[in-house]
Amino acid sequence: MSPESAKALETKTKLLDGALRTLTEQGIAKTSARTVAAAAGVNQALVFYHFGSVDELLAAACHYGAERTVARYRERLAAVTSLSELLVVGRQVHEEERAGGHVALLGQLLAGAQTHATLGPATAAGLRLWITEIEHVLTRLLAATPFGEFTDPAGLARAVAASFVGIELYEGVDAPGATAALDALEQLGALVAALEALGPVAQRAVRHHLRRTSQR
Repeated sequence: MSPESAKALETKTKLLDGALRTLTEQGIAKTSARTVAAAAGVNQALVFYHFGSVDELLAAACHYGAERTVARYRERLAAVTSLSELLVVGRQVHEEERAGGHVALLGQLLAGAQTHATLGPATAAGLRLWITEIEHVLTRLLAATPFGEFTDPAGLARAVAASFVGIELYEGVDAPGATAALDALEQLGALVAALEALGPVAQRAVRHHLRRTSQR
């Protein structure tokens, strides 16, 4: 990479980090070329030089931030060995992301998507990165359970992601309620774990019942 290309990449990275920091700390309403450039420590003209517009910068920052975050948890998700463990890891991720300000960032992105045309698709693309990782885990785990042939890992991954997004936003207005929702998910995980622990005869009975139910 030439020195010029390295410098351009460094500047773009500063702008992406500055955009995420501005969204988190000041909110979508106060995010502008000036505030992002100030957070990045560069001239605001570089926003337009590298990204064309503030909206395009925010869209790129959304995807950039999601890629970094998902990569941070990829190994932990790959090590999950049960559905109940997946819920525990999900709760840990939620708490870590909240502490890091990323839950607030997601709220700002979702709010901005209502008025910034490029943010909606960019936020959805960022969430799809999470959904893909969750789907990989669910496909692997469900294959070894009585539920494998009766579930849609792709659809279930979207349901899990949507649930956690909802809980993250709900937490801002009712923290105890969000905690209760996470507790309920862990209780559900314990029930699933109990079913997973059944012997071969009981598991065959569960599969038989599910097949009969699905044919109605």
